[in-house]
Amino acid sequence: MKHALVVTTAAAAALFLSGCGGSSTQAQSATSPPSPSATETSQPPATSAAAPESTAAAAPSTAKGGPQLCKAASLTGTTDATGGGAAGSIYMQLILTNSGTEPCLLKGFAGVSLTAGADGEPIGAAATRDDSGPVTDVTLAPGKAGTATLRYTQAANYPDCTQTPAAGFRVYPPNDTASLFIPQQLDACTNTEINLLTIGAFQPK
Repeated sequence: MKHALVVTTAAAAALFLSGCGGSSTQAQSATSPPSPSATETSQPPATSAAAPESTAAAAPSTAKGGPQLCKAASLTGTTDATGGGAAGSIYMQLILTNSGTEPCLLKGFAGVSLTAGADGEPIGAAATRDDSGPVTDVTLAPGKAGTATLRYTQAANYPDCTQTPAAGFRVYPPNDTASLFIPQQLDACTNTEINLLTIGAFQPK
């Protein structure tokens, strides 16, 4: 009986020590600080967000250089049709002159439509752009002019044209929402799918 008691006591002691060892390992694991996640370690430095801000701040300084765009309020307009015509079309020069006191810039294409009068609505389709010529900066000193080739196709060339008289052209300078009126009596088509006008980019006169 004494021998059996010694064996049982030894087994119990071993089992107790085994249980204590497991608790020690779990406690150590629970107290260890967690390693940083992949998301936390891949975050960029906080200073990188300042780059776009400094780039945007520099943009206005370059945009302010040079003359301002020409506006309708400081321009006068006329046309010169001495260039002639061919195959039912009339080629003319649209001439815009700087009537202001400061230089201004013409660049690109004017918006041109036939209209019933100075305050009238456009008639038919607006002019399409002729991209065959270069687009260039045309700086107008006071009293100087820029020109663009304007082609008018005779309304009678289109059997489906619903003709109506036009009193002239409504002209929007490039990048302007205001317009000016140039008187010139022509026939227009009320059909918006028929295009009688083509306009080129402005060039120095």
